[in-house]
Amino acid sequence: MDDVGDVGDVGDVGDVAASGLRRLCASIDLADGGVGVRFMVRRHGKDEPAFVIRHRGHPHAYLNRCAHVPMEMDWQPGEFFDSSGLYLICATHGALYAPDSGRCVSGRCDRRGLVALVVSEQDGQVFLIEEGSERVGYE
Repeated sequence: MDDVGDVGDVGDVGDVAASGLRRLCASIDLADGGVGVRFMVRRHGKDEPAFVIRHRGHPHAYLNRCAHVPMEMDWQPGEFFDSSGLYLICATHGALYAPDSGRCVSGRCDRRGLVALVVSEQDGQVFLIEEGSERVGYE
């Protein structure tokens, strides 16, 4: 990976360009259904863990928090997909989420989904689009 550190854990909440884009990783660091990249976001005045993965050729990012119980989802750092590589899985409860939408497809999530973050891919890089100092992402 480039200058952002080890695969699986990236970036500082304060590392945002004037454009509102924060580089998360190089595009080649995300393989379809493979290891994701962890990073932190500031949301509602506090830092929260998040991750970005690739599914069907597109990057998708979410807060690293199961909808059932607010626990981090990866079973090993950056490991968010189930063994089939088709769904995101909560390592604690086994809840399954659609990687392209964060929608709960199975488990104790009571139809609640993951909190999505807005990302962009350009010039071989994946960026988080920061949406203001108090709110990143949408529910």
